[in-house]
Amino acid sequence: MEVTEVKVRKIFKTGPMKAVVSITIDNELALHDVKIVSSGEKTFVVMPAKKNPNGEFRDIIHPINSRARATIETAVITAYEEYLKTVPDEETSVPVETV
Repeated sequence: MEVTEVKVRKIFKTGPMKAVVSITIDNELALHDVKIVSSGEKTFVVMPAKKNPNGEFRDIIHPINSRARATIETAVITAYEEYLKTVPDEETSVPVETV
């Protein structure tokens, strides 16, 4: 599996959620509403989820092994960090693409 594209859709300047991105896997599958969250020293990726009738959130898509999760997290966080280097502070929602 290869993450072939990452598009930063929105940046958040405050709070733990830092960005919302879309990714493409193997130039064949698009996944939207992937979130980048920062908690203390750790930055991680949160998969799209929906709220169940009982109020709990459940991922609607997720990697099924640690290798796939690491591949996605590395590609998404790297693209986000590269995006932050290229965009002025006042800009908050310009797409970026990486391979």
